[in-house]
Amino acid sequence: MEDLKHKKILIVDDEHEIRNMIDGFLRKEGFTRVYHAGNCQEAIAICLADKPAIAILDIMLPDGDGFTLLSSIRRFSQMPILFLSARGEDEHRLLGLGLGADDYMVKPFLPRELVLRLLVILRRVYAPPRHEPQPIFKLGEHTVDLEGAVVQCRAGEQPLTAKEHALLTKLYENRGRIVTSDALCQSVWGDDYYGYENTLMVHIRRIREKIETTPSSPEHLLTVRGLGYKLIMKEE
Repeated sequence: MEDLKHKKILIVDDEHEIRNMIDGFLRKEGFTRVYHAGNCQEAIAICLADKPAIAILDIMLPDGDGFTLLSSIRRFSQMPILFLSARGEDEHRLLGLGLGADDYMVKPFLPRELVLRLLVILRRVYAPPRHEPQPIFKLGEHTVDLEGAVVQCRAGEQPLTAKEHALLTKLYENRGRIVTSDALCQSVWGDDYYGYENTLMVHIRRIREKIETTPSSPEHLLTVRGLGYKLIMKEE
């Protein structure tokens, strides 16, 4: 959290008093690097020179508008943008979000809400992702190591391909329950998974060759006809 509060924040508003007010409560909340711009030209100059981590933009500016400014910033930076404007009409809000803004707030606003929304964006964009160790589990004589993406047995060690790893992860997360073929395909190929059913069957067969003692008569990765597959983890 403290690292996020050391990120550079740019406030773009033509009203000096509003910039100072926002600056004041940001610093009170622990933010230490706050920059000001009163127009589009100043904002672009600061973005190029100081590379802020996030910008708070007004819409009405003396030499343009916040929408045009956002489009200009997007030519050289993907930094998050939060609009803060007196214009609360739906079309303005939707236009701002449609141009790639991360949030849109309407004046007057609660200072605490602005800080919270700012932190949500900063955390989403800049907080390091948590690495949760992936499980290691036994399927009969085979040990599946999802962290290392390998299957170990008496005969040696076999690596898992990326697709096999994704399928086994999905099956393990739903162990003992039926996972539909659609759900498995989507977990591997995303929303454009249509037409991959036959490919899924090939991957399932290859997984069985690695985790089953007798792949043709599987004990752990079972087919549920007409629905999908189920991973069974028998008690030792």
